[in-house]
Amino acid sequence: MLPNYKKGVAQVQTVAKKVWGYRHVILIILWLLYIINYFDRLAVLTFLPFIQQDLNLTPVQVGQLASIFFFAYSIAQITAGFLADKIGPKKVMNIAIIVFTTVTALTGLVKSFSQFIVLRIGLGLGEGHHFAPACRTINNWFPMAERGRSVSFFTTSWAVAPAIVPVLITSISYYFFAGEWRPIFYLLAIPGLIGMFILWYFVSDTPKEMLNKGRLTTAEYKHITDKDAAEKDAEPISPGPKKNAAIFLRDPSFYLYTLLLFCQLAVYWGTTTWLTTFLVQQHGLNIKNMGLFASAPYLVAIFAMLIGGWLMDKVLHRMKPVGIIAYLGSIPVLWMLGSIEKGQTGMLLTLLLLVGFFVNLNFGSVYAYIQKRYPKEIVGRATGLANGIGQLGSFISPLVAGYLVKIGADGTQEFGNVFIFFAICAMIAAICAMLLKEQKNPPASVLLTKEKNSAKV
Repeated sequence: MLPNYKKGVAQVQTVAKKVWGYRHVILIILWLLYIINYFDRLAVLTFLPFIQQDLNLTPVQVGQLASIFFFAYSIAQITAGFLADKIGPKKVMNIAIIVFTTVTALTGLVKSFSQFIVLRIGLGLGEGHHFAPACRTINNWFPMAERGRSVSFFTTSWAVAPAIVPVLITSISYYFFAGEWRPIFYLLAIPGLIGMFILWYFVSDTPKEMLNKGRLTTAEYKHITDKDAAEKDAEPISPGPKKNAAIFLRDPSFYLYTLLLFCQLAVYWGTTTWLTTFLVQQHGLNIKNMGLFASAPYLVAIFAMLIGGWLMDKVLHRMKPVGIIAYLGSIPVLWMLGSIEKGQTGMLLTLLLLVGFFVNLNFGSVYAYIQKRYPKEIVGRATGLANGIGQLGSFISPLVAGYLVKIGADGTQEFGNVFIFFAICAMIAAICAMLLKEQKNPPASVLLTKEKNSAKV
């Protein structure tokens, strides 16, 4: 009886180590760091209608300010992926945090449109060097079978941050700074400094480093580094680094996926950029109430991202059907959101919640697609290039939206055409998802075999 009891305890301990370990500490740290990243960019977007008023900016100039950030951000994605593969993701993330924390503090001093443009470029370059290294770190720390859920959890930072940032910073501004926006940017230097410390102390590029420091158990190290059956099938060959790098460039699905990502980011960042201005200008909300409504979509988005990752890993085993559900659901709710008349707060809140669900449902699974499809040696570069091109959607969308805002004779602004544009982007993403060829198991083995055969020829 006693041996059976001990055996049962040992089995429970083994399961517990697989469920929770130091790799999850790494994941939580990366999640917190990305929330800090989002604090800085969302602070500008949250106060945009008031910054617009103080600096006397037109809707077109507001769109340009939002778009120039994403132009720099998209360029940084490509270099970030390359640097993460070459010098290690931790170093790249550390540089990124230093840059975007400094730029955010300086934003409180901005006096003109031209100064703001320079700072937005600096913020885009700093924050753009964070995402691909974070994905590479997750790839290094989690086995194949856990990557969909781990990436989905990581991407909830994109929902948690927008859910808490508008409420938090508008409340601080309202209660402590008499509605002023500039002091908030000085205050945001503190989370950046905290982020630098926790990155330095808790995170390493590989599990081997933490194993040598005694923070990682041998059992967990084996769990992380032992390849499951799918990963063994995906990587039966070990071609040289240069050949590896060409795999995703010769894969037609990579380009279709990139277009899908372009449209998804156009919808997400288009709505995120203009949401607060839409609430203030079209619906007349004050700084206090605006923060509450602006946070509403992202409260639902947290659950949507987790559900999307769970569907991909446990139910559908693919990204494609998750994407189709997300994009087809986004089309009507985006279209209706822009047409709500002032005063219909109940309908406004309902549609904001639906937008938060459908727009974010595919966020976790869409980024897990690359991690499941390609060998880990090139995940940084593949993620960086795809996200770099995809982020051009984030650049184009706010800019186009700025030209679509209708200004009435009395100075009022109407956003119906803006949200129709976002709905059209969702429609294109849905078509891409339908056309995307995706296998349940990673096809990297096939791609590597083709690469080897072509080299022989």
